[in-house]
Amino acid sequence: MKEFDKLTTIELSAWVQQAKIQAEEGRVCDRIPQLALADPGWFAVHICCESGQTISLGDTACIFPLMSAIKPFSLLYLLEHFDAETVFGWVGVEASDAPFNSLEQLIADRGRPRNPMINSGAITLADKLPGKDASQRTQQFCQWLNQLAGCQLRLDEVMLASVRLTRSTANQAIANYLIEIGHLENIETALDTYEQICCLSGRVEDLALLGKLLACESDCLSAQNRRIVNAVMLTCGLYEASAEFAFKIGLPMKSGIGGGLLAIVPGEGAIACYSPALDNIGNPVGAIAFVEALAQELQLSIFG
Repeated sequence: MKEFDKLTTIELSAWVQQAKIQAEEGRVCDRIPQLALADPGWFAVHICCESGQTISLGDTACIFPLMSAIKPFSLLYLLEHFDAETVFGWVGVEASDAPFNSLEQLIADRGRPRNPMINSGAITLADKLPGKDASQRTQQFCQWLNQLAGCQLRLDEVMLASVRLTRSTANQAIANYLIEIGHLENIETALDTYEQICCLSGRVEDLALLGKLLACESDCLSAQNRRIVNAVMLTCGLYEASAEFAFKIGLPMKSGIGGGLLAIVPGEGAIACYSPALDNIGNPVGAIAFVEALAQELQLSIFG
């Protein structure tokens, strides 16, 4: 991102401090006991550019589960293994105006998940990942990402145990409905795979390296598939707030309840933040505030 040459660490540090103040309005997810241990004051950012330039600030040693920030990459993985027609036979690409774990939305849509960025869509796609069981699917997917992106994701077994202990009744209900209408092959494998891939964990740098896969041209990935994933992130990646931030920020973005946020600057690079305090929709407050300040200052919006 050529614009980053104009930035100083002092400016970035000021935005980090401002973001941390705004994060005080949010709260750490407490539904999963292991997630609830995060300090709401933690904040980290890693920016990686196509040129190879990187900028890192804050609590960058923190390791966190990607949770829903993994969803663009399960979509990318399946697009690379199958094709768009097949994948979008399983899920749609429409934005949802209901919460990310809404069963009512799924029922209203007669069992067709609106998009891959909400839980019904992601559980459906988890059911389609290659591999004989959840562990093999997760391991193959994780290896694929680490090799392609040069990151160091790993499955956080302690987090996974915490997720399993408090399995979301909403996700269970969604999966029950999906299997009732024949959209899942195996309910336990689908849910177990979904929970495992959400517990793939790393540092903010690892999330930024994943983002670079979507931002920059590569001989290893289809340009069309990258464009599809970015488009779905722009319109669906921040749940009901997606349209608001497409307007305010103008970048494909994806959040996770673990506090991760990824923003893609197509052709330029990726911005990853970690800020575990969330708003009532499930998006990290401080991380969005930081990306918004950066995008406006550097005019990063894809809409010019």
